[in-house]
Amino acid sequence: MTLLKRVKSLPKNFVWGGATAAYQVEGATKADGKGKTMWDDYLKKQGRFAPDPASDFYHLYPEDIMLSKMYGLNAIRLSISWTRIFPNGYGKPNQAGVDYYHRLFKCCIDNGITPYVSLHHFDSPKTLFDDGDWLNRKNIDYFVDYADFCFKEFSEVENWFTINELISLAFSQYIQGNFPPSHHFDVSSAIQAEHNELVAHARVVNLFKDKGYSGRIGLIHVLQPVYPYPNTPENAHAAQCEDAFMNTFLLDGTFKGEYQPETMKLVNEVLKANDAQLNIEPGDMAILKKASTRNDYFGMNYYQPSFVAAYNGESTNTFNGTGEKGTSSFKFKGVGQHVKNPEIPTTDWDWNIYPKGLYDMLKRVSETYENCKTIYITENGLGYKDEYKGIGKVIDDEPRIDFIDQHIEALLKARNEGVDVQGYFVWSLQDQFSWANGYNKRYGLFYVNFGTQAREIKKSVQWFKELADTMPN
Repeated sequence: MTLLKRVKSLPKNFVWGGATAAYQVEGATKADGKGKTMWDDYLKKQGRFAPDPASDFYHLYPEDIMLSKMYGLNAIRLSISWTRIFPNGYGKPNQAGVDYYHRLFKCCIDNGITPYVSLHHFDSPKTLFDDGDWLNRKNIDYFVDYADFCFKEFSEVENWFTINELISLAFSQYIQGNFPPSHHFDVSSAIQAEHNELVAHARVVNLFKDKGYSGRIGLIHVLQPVYPYPNTPENAHAAQCEDAFMNTFLLDGTFKGEYQPETMKLVNEVLKANDAQLNIEPGDMAILKKASTRNDYFGMNYYQPSFVAAYNGESTNTFNGTGEKGTSSFKFKGVGQHVKNPEIPTTDWDWNIYPKGLYDMLKRVSETYENCKTIYITENGLGYKDEYKGIGKVIDDEPRIDFIDQHIEALLKARNEGVDVQGYFVWSLQDQFSWANGYNKRYGLFYVNFGTQAREIKKSVQWFKELADTMPN
């Protein structure tokens, strides 16, 4: 009996992968000379949950790679933990960390699983975080040095991403306040971090190309389309302001090498309302412009859109980190407030389920940014409270199949209309430590019993395999 629904087949040579991030899967946070990240002391102080052992990927990666091969995956998204290589963010490399990643990449390649590797995925070294993280321009220099080392050392890697989700890091650190240092609506820091991350990305891309490293390089943005609800002129303007802050500012900087006047008009409106400012140093825009034509591909993460209404009050938000439906709220001074569209279903974490948003974003990026070449969906998936059935029993996560299926359908529609989208990485390969959500929010194709580290099969990975088998040889 087939598990296939809307999508009946995948295109030839389609990249069909699972995504991970070092801090969320590896565990072993103190092993083999690893340095602290910005999360270690923060999570310990909170006392809610620990990132160790997470999914113990540091020790169990051969099993996860074997499972990936067995269930039809041909690629995996990984990240290098900066502090496994440079415990303080700079200085002498830690050979044990270097050796680990060589073993990991070899295991992937030997099993026909192509690694796509990010250099930074929400895990700045604590030493650099304490000195200001991305607000400190010296951090950019250290990041470029770290990237240069990795390109030289890990020549077996052919697919690189610089930074994962620039906006999520800045937004979660300085607007929403659920990442360290937990500032709320510190708009100056948020926009400055976004810009500085873009400069860091651009410098690394320029280095990669100028030094003639082999392979491909790009970055990953999470894109969240913004729709006015209901569609009134006031709400439409609020949606434009949020879109400029969350999406267009970063897309302009990446693929145009300049912040377009219409983008900055909206961004400056947000900055003015919040007594905030952005400092662009001499030479920054030349660096962005040089890199804007040199990205080999673009990683697009997509989970949900926002529905927005005009709002004139003070900023306030409530973060739903527990999966208690209906507990989130977000109101941003000078921008707007998030509202519920009753026609759109939501997850237990109040995320809107709207596959058309993926189609809309793929079309928009393809049509608006001519320097954006090949696109990969580098994250998309459903956070769900999977129900453990016992050892060896398949976990029924039918809603996850429905979610992914609808989004693959939207992706293929855009592809059939000319968008150069060449692959899809589900978030996530296995159940992982989920930052501010801990372990309750599961995304994986493979279930992880965090008490025993045993892997169990979910129905979604059986569906994943069946769809993989439709790909022409």
